[in-house]
Amino acid sequence: MSSPPDHARHLAETVERLARLVRAREHESALNPAQWEALRYLARCNRFSNTPGALTRYLAATKGTVSQTLIALERKGLVRKEPDPASGRSVRLFLTETGERLLADDPLGLLAEAAATLAGPMLAGTATGLGMLLAATIARNGGRPFGVCRTCRFFRPEAPEGAPHFCGLLLVPLSERDSLSICQEHEPPQEPCEHEAA
Repeated sequence: MSSPPDHARHLAETVERLARLVRAREHESALNPAQWEALRYLARCNRFSNTPGALTRYLAATKGTVSQTLIALERKGLVRKEPDPASGRSVRLFLTETGERLLADDPLGLLAEAAATLAGPMLAGTATGLGMLLAATIARNGGRPFGVCRTCRFFRPEAPEGAPHFCGLLLVPLSERDSLSICQEHEPPQEPCEHEAA
């Protein structure tokens, strides 16, 4: 009698194989995988999370690796640094127009196109399951999930003084774009949320 299939192991191997296929396409471009990941992060993060430190935590990389990645991206004209107006010692990171254009040809897009062929309920269920898997793995490694702002327990859908939304942690108004971006301060709501961690 054969043993039952190890679905957890098969899932892990499938995720790794998909990642390997994307990395192979990334290596065919002018950027390495770490540089692509940095660009993707900067395209999705909010104004409270576009720092070298937040990027380091998001990638679960070393400061040295992220520093070298940012140097390369600056040299290629894809990322620019600006002094943080609130603190003269830190910097904020921004995509340049060239960086934004390059992301239109992101190798990850091929995987997203393949995922889009899944039926609606299957795609939603897969996305939710993988989001939970990612959050559990990050938690086991002692990291933070960097979730989407509007899924955070501090998110308030209405803000005083006419702003669309409000952050109850940082006590600042949030734009619609902020609400759809990922944040390093994210904390899951007390009850399950339909959105996955980023």
